[in-house]
Amino acid sequence: MDADDVAEDLYRLPPVQFMAARNAQVAEAKRAGDTAAARRVAAFRKPTLAAWVSNLLARETEEAGRLLELAEALREAHRTLDPEQFRTLSHQQHVLIAGLARQAGGLARRAGQPVSLSVLHEVEQILRAALADAEVAEQWATGRLTKVPAVSTDFPGTAPLAQVSKKDEKPAPAPASKAPDPAEEKRRARLKKAMKAATEAAAEAGRRDDEVRRAEEEHERATARRSAADERVALLTVQLGEAEEERRTAAEAADEASVRVRDTAREQKAAQRRAATTSRAVERLSGGDSGR
Repeated sequence: MDADDVAEDLYRLPPVQFMAARNAQVAEAKRAGDTAAARRVAAFRKPTLAAWVSNLLARETEEAGRLLELAEALREAHRTLDPEQFRTLSHQQHVLIAGLARQAGGLARRAGQPVSLSVLHEVEQILRAALADAEVAEQWATGRLTKVPAVSTDFPGTAPLAQVSKKDEKPAPAPASKAPDPAEEKRRARLKKAMKAATEAAAEAGRRDDEVRRAEEEHERATARRSAADERVALLTVQLGEAEEERRTAAEAADEASVRVRDTAREQKAAQRRAATTSRAVERLSGGDSGR
């Protein structure tokens, strides 16, 4: 059993199917006597829903390539301290991440697993982490990410990502170094610090954007619930008014019926008394007749 092939299949599955499928593959490897493969497959971790959605996107070669190219350009901008390129790429970053997150949502729907906006916000966080961290980018590009990584505002590596797979190429010779200019060094240090601060601010702005979107979504849901509750209150108010009117009418009918009960009870007793009187009269008269 090829554990890598198994991983490729497993990480394409929706998370709800992952554990059962992985355990089945482990059992199959054990039955075949391939304990090494069984151990490797058993070590595969179930991805979160956001990680799975981002993995779907990573398998779209063109889109994954766009993100990795942007990451390479951003890292180069940090390495060369090119502020103009940095500003341009920062704008592209926001546009690309938002577009990729929407596309990821579409991929999830087509895979039969629609996701919420909060999950798509986590997908955006994954994409930002991939832009900032080469290791995260490499892991994401394999389509086997298992959780949402922390977003780093630093660009720890300065080598372009495109060179990761070119291990056999020899690096270009470094140019002859000049004596450092203290003023230039200070300027570059300040520029580097400013670019780092801008990156951190952009990341914070992205997080705040997410919070605003979530707050707006919660407000929309709460407003919808309030509207539904208002409609129900209005309906119940009408029903309460109708019930109160029915109660008033029923109370009046009950009062009228009570009067009739009293009247008919009196009439009943009077009739019973008349019936008893006439019965005794009949008896007396009948007895008198028989005496003669």
